[in-house]
Amino acid sequence: MRRTNLCILLMIAGLLTHDGVLAQKFDGLARTPPMGWNSWNKFQCNVDEQMIRETADAMVSSGMKEAGYQYIVIDDCWHGKRDSLGFIHPDPQRFPSGMKALSEYVHAKGLKFGIYSCAGITTCGGRPGGRGHEYQDAVTYASWGVDYLKYDWCNTGGLNPVGAYTTMRDALFAAGRPVVFSICEWGDNQPWTWAKDVGHLWRITGDITNCFECEVNHGSWSSWGVMKIIEMRKDLRKYAGPGHWNDPDMLEVGNGMSVGEDRAHFSLWCILAAPLIGGNDLRAMSKETVDILTNREVIGVDQDSLGMQGFRYNNDINGLEVWVKPLQRGDWAVCFLNRNLKSQKISYNWSKYIVSDDLSGMSLNSNEATYSLRDLWKKKDVGTTQKPLVAEVPPMDVLLLRLTKQ
Repeated sequence: MRRTNLCILLMIAGLLTHDGVLAQKFDGLARTPPMGWNSWNKFQCNVDEQMIRETADAMVSSGMKEAGYQYIVIDDCWHGKRDSLGFIHPDPQRFPSGMKALSEYVHAKGLKFGIYSCAGITTCGGRPGGRGHEYQDAVTYASWGVDYLKYDWCNTGGLNPVGAYTTMRDALFAAGRPVVFSICEWGDNQPWTWAKDVGHLWRITGDITNCFECEVNHGSWSSWGVMKIIEMRKDLRKYAGPGHWNDPDMLEVGNGMSVGEDRAHFSLWCILAAPLIGGNDLRAMSKETVDILTNREVIGVDQDSLGMQGFRYNNDINGLEVWVKPLQRGDWAVCFLNRNLKSQKISYNWSKYIVSDDLSGMSLNSNEATYSLRDLWKKKDVGTTQKPLVAEVPPMDVLLLRLTKQ
């Protein structure tokens, strides 16, 4: 009965105030795009506490933690049953030690702990969903030490997404433990137009899959390759910024694409200021995968404190696309993307291409200033904008530069 009474009190508090503040999302979180790992892309429903502990260990030993990754997030299928009072419990066979013990293990590694639920009656994997139990679940998650909640949109039965996600936001706030709230509504109801004050990030498409330019049709829904996701959602950059990010879904780096495609995928997510949530098996990474996921200079493009999402500046320069992202202190990231099946040579005259960005108020004009060029994947300086850039970009790969005003 104590838990029931506590839940009722928290529901009332959620409708009114928490520490004298009207219910809201937790401020001050995700000021740069969240970085971490999620179980779904690689393991789907095959999750258990041993694998999560080993993944936390690998995040530390691989150098990912040192590179900025924080969150270990268990996706769908961790759930057991609700008890007679409606409180959710983890699957006792898969998580015999319980979620609090697992959370404490993750926290002891200097990492943060995340979990998954769904706004519907059941989750996408058929486990108990959060509908009607939002305040109970928020209390439970707080007691477990949850730092991140991914909230899905299956089996919602006509729910209004704004109302459903706002209810969960208020429940989390009432429970009192700061939680990054990840809205996984797939972009069906344009969350970028309403979710800024509800969540810290919101999915803009359906699920990603481990290919660069494909669609995998599952009948009633599809999963999408890297470039399909990018092409599907254009002109959303004005909605992103510190504490509120467009989310093109988790990373597929290390899940079967070529090294060049993985490098391009990671580069584009960084240009787009996307959350960097690994989706591979951290316990069995190749050196190439580790090098991609832990490249701090590339990560610095994503985590830039200016918080601007980049954009495609030109899509046909010597057969390449040019993507740009304004950075703090007047720097720019420039990414040359080769979507062709053969290498492409480029001679890029910086003085010919002037980038003006109304959103940031910044411009990249080598006629007015000289910029030094840093190749972020080769980790070496490659000249200045005083001379044309001469380079060759391998197939399905990128050349990613950081430009710094001299």
